[in-house]
Amino acid sequence: MPYFKKLLDLLKIEREEDRNTYLKLTETTSVADRRTSGLTWYPIAIRGTEPSRGDYITVEAERTTHQDIAHQFRFGVPAALFSNHDPKKDRVEGTITYQNNNRLKITLFTDELPDWANDGKLGIELLFDNNSYDEMQNAIKQASALREKPDGRLVKVLIGEKEAAFNDQPVSFSSAELNLSQRSAVQKIISAQDVAVIHGPPGTGKTTTLVAAIKTLIVQNKEQILVVAPSNTAVDLLSEKLSSEGLNVLRIGNPARVSEKLIALTLDSKMAEHSYTKEVKKLKKQAADYKNMAHKYKRNFGKAERDQRKALFDEAHKIMKEVDKTEQFIIDDLVAKAQVITATLVGSNHYTIRNVKFNTAVIDEAGQALEPACWIPILKAQKVIMAGDHFQLAPTIKSNQAAKQGLSTTLLEKCVEQHPEAVTMLDVQYRMNETIMGFPSAEFYQNKLKADPSVANRLLFPNDMPLIFVDTAGCGFDEKLEGTSSTNPEEAAFLIKHLTQLVETLNTFYSAESFPTVAVISPYKEQIRILKELVQNSEPLQVYADKIAVNTIDSFQGQERDIVYISMTRSNTTRDIGFLSDTRRMNVAMTRARKKLVVIGDSSTLANFPFYNDFIAYAEQANGYQSAWE
Repeated sequence: MPYFKKLLDLLKIEREEDRNTYLKLTETTSVADRRTSGLTWYPIAIRGTEPSRGDYITVEAERTTHQDIAHQFRFGVPAALFSNHDPKKDRVEGTITYQNNNRLKITLFTDELPDWANDGKLGIELLFDNNSYDEMQNAIKQASALREKPDGRLVKVLIGEKEAAFNDQPVSFSSAELNLSQRSAVQKIISAQDVAVIHGPPGTGKTTTLVAAIKTLIVQNKEQILVVAPSNTAVDLLSEKLSSEGLNVLRIGNPARVSEKLIALTLDSKMAEHSYTKEVKKLKKQAADYKNMAHKYKRNFGKAERDQRKALFDEAHKIMKEVDKTEQFIIDDLVAKAQVITATLVGSNHYTIRNVKFNTAVIDEAGQALEPACWIPILKAQKVIMAGDHFQLAPTIKSNQAAKQGLSTTLLEKCVEQHPEAVTMLDVQYRMNETIMGFPSAEFYQNKLKADPSVANRLLFPNDMPLIFVDTAGCGFDEKLEGTSSTNPEEAAFLIKHLTQLVETLNTFYSAESFPTVAVISPYKEQIRILKELVQNSEPLQVYADKIAVNTIDSFQGQERDIVYISMTRSNTTRDIGFLSDTRRMNVAMTRARKKLVVIGDSSTLANFPFYNDFIAYAEQANGYQSAWE
């Protein structure tokens, strides 16, 4: 089946699955259930309104209760304002244009607030995000069409129909702070004509290398670069790093972390600083005044009043057209002056930069990026740089069928396989003690990883064991099923006991301020819930509550801690390990630890699987094997 036809079919399967899940959640549940699922803010209070682009109105809203519930609202997603009196009828759709803590702005597809908005009982609800799927689908179709054209070289290279090309001449760049493999990665990026890949295993300084390469391209070629990533968090990290290198960065979209530094890089913030903005504010106020005057004419009035009202509305519309023109000028000015434009993959086709073309697009965390989404930024560039690690977490895919048929294989993986000459692996890691590093290095990175001398032998205290596997076989710690998630309460209690003993030992070496950071990780959500409760109810651990984080593996991707505990959870007579068989997820879990890794599990359940059998053997060799009986 032709390349892009297959990709479209897989995306269609994924979209259907996603939509069905959404409909199941929204059509049969109460507003309270939808609020718990993170799809709805209710109740909300309207804190302000202002006229927006194209005769629409932007509403600022705040959720006034249930503020601790996690939600899925973010920049660019479709949503609706509704009244709980009649949520089916009293609703108006729009797009989220800003979200921070418990406030958001939604631009509604109407030029004034409906009358029911004054009755209280208001909420805002996420709609199914057709827009993202449409963007991905259009990008695939465009890539397919471009492949047939003379300027479709990059597309042909990326799908393996052409070889990647490189310039020969060596390039000089300032590289004092880079190691050998990082320098050769930058060299490869600068010499690449179509594609280059930085393969960055955990702790190897992928972001540092990427920033050095982007800076070199800007300084040497005077080019503007598009930098994207699948998550807002990854985009934020790069935006901040690039900005601190003195580059003019424009962040399209809404940062996940709201720091002063990041807000200053956003389009909204830069527009507010622009010299023409005073003029826009004046015009907007004028338009709002005309509309307010028009609204003073009530329903029962004659022809003269009707004409007067129409004239006022016409005048307001005319002014708003002027506002749109001036705002567009400001946006074009800011975009033109930026050296780096950063966005999420789908955000890279935001209306502000939709028609902007780049020489180079950089995709960070490409190992977690869905291929259809990658084509959105790729179509805007002549050359693409991908950075990531295909041995860490894969993209989240809703449909098992689509995943099995190939949607879970990323463009990064395909490039590594098809163009090995384009790949540079960073091989010095600055995070883990070498005993912790040894196992993932052997399993995933052909034993090529080296620990930098600054971290190779560091320990929590003299003669400590950096790596321990505690075997619970024969202890009768049996797993239980909670809903669709596995739990193992006895294993959780044992882990807390083990951690408490370690904390007592550490008390003699560290003050409260300098106390090491701890991550307690499990692949299972319900096991995490039990572990969180146990930590909260433990007096000795509560002293260090701010140093101990308990969460799923996925939430720790990209992070590190001094000490990592992993609760494997699975323990059964059928030796079923469920999604522990996803070894890439375990790679992420094991490589978060700087100085100590403690894995707690049942060898009789785990050792049937070669990866865990190898790990247990590795722990024995490193004198790190203990039985829970001890």
